[in-house]
Amino acid sequence: MATVEDVRRVASALPRTEEHLIRDRVKFRVGRIVYVAISADEEWMGFAFPKEERAALVAGEPEKFRLPRLSDQRFNWVEVRLAMLDEQEMRELVVDAWRMVVPKKVAASVPGA
Repeated sequence: MATVEDVRRVASALPRTEEHLIRDRVKFRVGRIVYVAISADEEWMGFAFPKEERAALVAGEPEKFRLPRLSDQRFNWVEVRLAMLDEQEMRELVVDAWRMVVPKKVAASVPGA
């Protein structure tokens, strides 16, 4: 089971990442672009994800993944229940989300990213 501290450890190790607390939600961003956000109750993690792939992700595991609220569906975003993630899968989701918001040269500088 992944925790907020696990997410923090992974995200804070990624170049250019800043952590902010906004309206009781922990958010990780590069510049002004948020790539991971934790719900106030720490049950859900939202993360950057390609729009064209998210329907398949949610349909494949609807008990684990969900689309964001309707007003946020214009963004490249999906949410996942943290308790259903193991640490490896959480790491992959966080790193892939980060890769969506940094220049390719920066992403290439991180081994395994």
